[in-house]
Amino acid sequence: MTFDMQSFSLAGRTAMVIGAGGGIGGELAQGLHRAGARVLVAGRSEPKLLKAAGAMQAPPGIVYTVDARRPAELERLAERAEQDHGQVDILVNCQGTIAIQPAVQTTEAEYDDILDTNLKSVFFACVAFGRRMAGRGQGAIVNITSLSAHTGWAQGAAYCASKWGVAGLTQTFAAEWGGQGVRVNAIAPGFFPTDLNRERMPQARKEEAVRRSAMGRMGEPRELVGAAVYLASPAAAFVNGATVRVDGGYLSSGI
Repeated sequence: MTFDMQSFSLAGRTAMVIGAGGGIGGELAQGLHRAGARVLVAGRSEPKLLKAAGAMQAPPGIVYTVDARRPAELERLAERAEQDHGQVDILVNCQGTIAIQPAVQTTEAEYDDILDTNLKSVFFACVAFGRRMAGRGQGAIVNITSLSAHTGWAQGAAYCASKWGVAGLTQTFAAEWGGQGVRVNAIAPGFFPTDLNRERMPQARKEEAVRRSAMGRMGEPRELVGAAVYLASPAAAFVNGATVRVDGGYLSSGI
């Protein structure tokens, strides 16, 4: 393939964004749409999904409610999406939750909710859509991990465990499916204020995040779009098993 700027185009491709009702997921859905993809949105909150669809001025029939913690629902989602729109070429796993609290105060139910939402759902979404992609010999999956997939984080044990897991799944699926034409990569965002974390993050933590960032600020969700479009596009045809850090130089700042 000769490289040109059209290599970044997603025209003619269909993308499924799970977790599109969230701040980052909604922004990524819009970005993939602007890059030319037909974007389907999925998640638990239909009002939030409808808002995301409206922001894209999308036609009816692209909104799918799903509890991604339940593998059977993800299998049905993949089946319904194909029935409604044909093959899904791109999957973005952006579903997630967070808890900031000491490990000794984390209950089993809280632990299970974080791991089920952030890790189990990604595994079974990748399986449901990746199996179909592998059968066709092509596809791209983009998972959202976190800086906490690279280093520990006090008061975030369960969250960190889930995101390390997503990083591991990304590399494992890349190795397992790469020979069948399916690329699996990830994005590790730095600190991006969203509805999920804006009120939960202590002020001291916010100040530390800004101080540690080489760019001296937090990110904006729109600044994740370029990485997602690149990883989903033909421009990244030989990129597989990679995690792209979009953190403003946070990890590069060292100790």
